[in-house]
Amino acid sequence: MELETIRSMIYEVRGVRVMLDFDLARLYQVENRTLKQAVRRNMDRFPGDFMLKLTKDEANELILIGISQNVISPGYNPGPG
Repeated sequence: MELETIRSMIYEVRGVRVMLDFDLARLYQVENRTLKQAVRRNMDRFPGDFMLKLTKDEANELILIGISQNVISPGYNPGPG
């Protein structure tokens, strides 16, 4: 996959760069549900700041630009709430 294609899959949410679950699945050439299942089964292998769940407003903002729901984020610490 070309570097520009990968760069186009990186978004900024809450001031951090993130990739969406379905884009990661595409990179790894697996179904999105397969990626999510692998993550759920191996949660102890991922740091606490590896994933975040979008707020309703964040999801709506991404939907407006044609993007979907779940985000996997290297280097993000969601903190309380």
